[in-house]
Parts: sequence; structure tokens; C-alpha cells
Amino acid sequence: MSTLANQLATAEREEVARGIRLLLARPLLTAAADPTGFELVRRRRDPLARWFDHTCGWSLAVEPRRGYARLTKIRANPDGSRPALRARSGRAPFDRRRYVLLCVTAAELLSMPMTTIGMLADRVVQATGADRALPAFDPVHRPERTAFVDVLKLLESYDVLRAVDGTTEAYVDSSEAKVLYRVDNTLLMRLPGAPVGASRLAVPPDEVPARFEDLLTGLVLERRYGGTAIGGTAEEVAGESATTDAQRNLKLRHSVLRRLFDDPVLYRDDLADDELAYVTSLTGRQILRRSVEQAGFLLEERAEGFLLVDPDGIATDARFPDDASTAGVAALLLLEPLCATPAGMLPEQLAEAGAEQLRRFPGWAKAYQSEDGAARLADDAVRVLLDTGLAGRARDRVVARPAAYRYRLTAATSPGPKSDPGGDTQ
Repeated sequence: MSTLANQLATAEREEVARGIRLLLARPLLTAAADPTGFELVRRRRDPLARWFDHTCGWSLAVEPRRGYARLTKIRANPDGSRPALRARSGRAPFDRRRYVLLCVTAAELLSMPMTTIGMLADRVVQATGADRALPAFDPVHRPERTAFVDVLKLLESYDVLRAVDGTTEAYVDSSEAKVLYRVDNTLLMRLPGAPVGASRLAVPPDEVPARFEDLLTGLVLERRYGGTAIGGTAEEVAGESATTDAQRNLKLRHSVLRRLFDDPVLYRDDLADDELAYVTSLTGRQILRRSVEQAGFLLEERAEGFLLVDPDGIATDARFPDDASTAGVAALLLLEPLCATPAGMLPEQLAEAGAEQLRRFPGWAKAYQSEDGAARLADDAVRVLLDTGLAGRARDRVVARPAAYRYRLTAATSPGPKSDPGGDTQ
């Protein structure tokens, strides 16, 4: 009996560890997209919810009947490093126009269990026309329809929208396209991750641009840590209490572990003094190592910082090296000159490095074979390196960070005009 109990306990630990990494990679996990993964999360939802709440202060909601699990991840320092991506146009990031249309479209969908693309577009036209702060949506123009389709495709990828008749892409070519959608309103309401609703920030609309950064911080303010609301109502501000030692320790634990489990690499230089003191304390180190072990990661701890390695590659939503994308290959090639220049590279030097790549592989990167192609290639490669923690910015220069020296390009070949240069890394 004891052997069976041990086997069951081991199986549970392994499944919980796998579930943690599945949810880290896909905070919105649906049965339609990954039936096996969703079934595991459904089965182990209680220990998973406890782990995320204790370790990172993130909440997990699992809806077995509706077929989704939603991990609400909150970042203490919100930034634009993880933008929404277009399903079309080479996975380009959303721009301001698409974010505006996304918010307006989501608001209109809340009361629509079924809709057509034409009805929804009409609702968005009316909503933007009634708000002076928003540019009006005009589906007569193709760029507007293209932006609208990008928004709808994103919502389809979240399983909020399901096209039951017709295809969304047809709307790009004609505003008369017929598409019928089923809307999951409950899942739609689960999408926002901010603990404070934007409508609760009592700020006049004309003050929003000047106070945008403060308001963004106010959206992720969590009451469990104490402190004062930013832009809150008078009652909310008056009800705030002083932060206790327990709240400070809880915030330190969550802030450090959130960054460790959410970022590719965590540098000691990026930690505040109190965060560094916590993670280097006996208690902090024990909690960190135990949390990493429970999640099934391997921890690399070095003088410069910490790196988590998933031996199964489950938690990896973006890979490096990545020979499937032009920007990923260019980023790998850029590491050699970047690491050889400790002082960092100026934009002009980066553009020249991009031009050298295009000269070296003339049949590669067709989308960048233009007058400004070298600079665009360098910019896209730098963005990959910044997002993976391999590079940083120092004033007007891009500099290699310590983790970049893990990689060494030993060979680069271009077998044919349609092939990307492939390289071996060590």
C-alpha cells in the first residue's frame, strides 16, 4: 500500500509540475486547442491554484463545462514587451489602432451571444462615432477592415469568437462578406488581467495622456500588498492602510518569483535592493529553489543572475535560437558582433550588421531586400534579443547582456535561395 501511495504521490507531483509549465506558456488554455493539457489541468486544478497563488500571487480559474482554464498573470512593471500579435502580416505586433478596435469590439461583444461580422462592424462604427476621444471606425477603407480582421482573428485565437459560417479573412476584400459568430461572453470577461478596472480610476479623460504611466501602474495595484491607490476614488484612497511587514514580505516573494517564472532570465542588476536581499536570504533561497523544483524546472544560478531551464520545453512560448523566423536567425547572427563590442553598438552599426547579413546571404530574407531593409532587419533582430534578455539598451546603444555569451555561432550556411542560414550554437 505504501508503494502505491508513493507512486500516486509521484504521479501527482509530475502532473502538477507539467500543469504549471503548460499554464506558464499558455495562460488561456482551452480544451479545443489542447484537450490533453486541459484535462490534466482540470484534474489537478486545486494543487495548481494553490501553487500559483502562493508562489506568484496569480489566480487560476478552471471552467470544466466551458472548456477553458485562465491563469491571470499580473506583472508588477507592465511594459510593451509582450504585445498582441497579428495572425496575418508576419505576426507583426498590434499598433494603437488595433488596440483601440480590440477594446471597443470586446465591449460590444459582451451583450451579443451570436452576431455577424457586419452587425458587429456597425456596432463598432456607432461606438467610435459616439466617443469624441476615439477615431471613428470606417469599414469602407481596406486598411480599417484589415485592422478589424486582425482584432477578430485574435479573439478567435482566444476561443472567444467561433466562426460557425464563413471566414473572417473574407472581410478584408469586401465589407459585404457574410460571417456568423458564436460568442463566449463568459470567457471574454476573463480576458482582462488587471486587478483594478480602468473605469475605477477617477481621472478626467483630458488628463489621461499626461498621467498615462501612473494610471497604468494603478491598474495593476493589488490591495493585498497595501499602499495607496493611484487615481482612485476618495473612498478608496481613504480606506487604504499602511503596509505591514507581512505584506512587504509577500510582495517581495511574489515580485521576484513572478519575474523568474515569466522572463527568460532574471539578472541581479535588474532587482531592487530589497528584492535582491530577499532572494539572497536563507528563506528566500529556500522558497525559490523549492518553487523551481515543484514546477519541474532546472535552476541555473550564476553571479549575474538566474535562469530557468525547462528540460521538456513545455513552458517555452518563444524559442531561441529560432531558425523558423527571419528575425530569430538574424538575432543569432547579430550576437557575434554584439558580443565582440562590449561598449555596445549604435543604430548605424546595427544597420551595417544587418546589411552585412543581407550581402552574405543574398537569397535570404526577401522581405528585407529594400532600401531600408537592413535597418528593419537589425531592428527586428534587436527586438528578439531584448525580449529574450540577451541584450539591453544603454542610452543610444544596444549592449550584450551576460546570457548572450552562452551562444556561439560555429557555422552559417545558405544551401539555397529559399533557405535561411542555419547555425550551430553552443
